[in-house]
Amino acid sequence: MTEEGETPGARQKLITGPGILLVWLYGVMVVGAVSRSAVQISSDFHKAPLAYTLSALAGLVYGFITYSLVRGGEKARKAALVCCAAELVGVLAVGTWTLVEPSAFPDATVWSDFGMGYLFIPVILPVTAMFWLNKARKAAAQGS
Repeated sequence: MTEEGETPGARQKLITGPGILLVWLYGVMVVGAVSRSAVQISSDFHKAPLAYTLSALAGLVYGFITYSLVRGGEKARKAALVCCAAELVGVLAVGTWTLVEPSAFPDATVWSDFGMGYLFIPVILPVTAMFWLNKARKAAAQGS
């Protein structure tokens, strides 16, 4: 099955060049966020339910973006772009919230302090990915 406007076998690849690095980084973030939240939810959910739920949500977002990048095609590119924008909004909102009202988060989330516990990758990654996805769109438009 092909996407609208695509011929069979012509799905736009999103994992070329820097896209490979994005897939690798998002894959690492999936493992980190999902593993962290699974352990925290299963053992200490009562301590910080909001933080642990947000970490699980971050893992799901990272997983969907990874899948979309690997899948390729215009629909996947658009879906990844929307998810990256939502991810950035989440990182900025949670990051600000953890600084303004630290007592709301008795334990850290993946997005706490703008991802400081993850070397700020959670705030840098969506910006980089959105740049790459827009560049991929322009490259596909020029190739058409």
